[in-house]
Amino acid sequence: QLELVESGGGLVQAGGSLRLSCAASGDTFASHAMGWFRRAPGKEREFVAVIIRSGATLVGDSLKGRFTISRDNTKNTVYLQMNSLKPEDTAVYYCAGTLTGNVLVPDQYLYWGQGTQVTVSS
Repeated sequence: QLELVESGGGLVQAGGSLRLSCAASGDTFASHAMGWFRRAPGKEREFVAVIIRSGATLVGDSLKGRFTISRDNTKNTVYLQMNSLKPEDTAVYYCAGTLTGNVLVPDQYLYWGQGTQVTVSS
């Protein structure tokens, strides 16, 4: 079982950067695939990125080149580095963990953080 706490959100100007962190409790963090999702006002939850146990990563097509996901299993933490931010990146960002299933699908994730707000001003 994981408990997830995101941090690092805030207000940033377009073109700026933020690094989100997601700290996990529990001793099974390294076994989980860890994903980031986001939800903008009035929109569906959207896949952002995932990093699986092996360290392989996948970033959403529209975010490639700007967003990077990484993890530090010694710190039970997953990160999302966001560069060249745009106003359309404004959303609540959630981290999530899963042991199995399609890592691109939110419903496959068992554990979720409370979310952190990212606001990008133009």
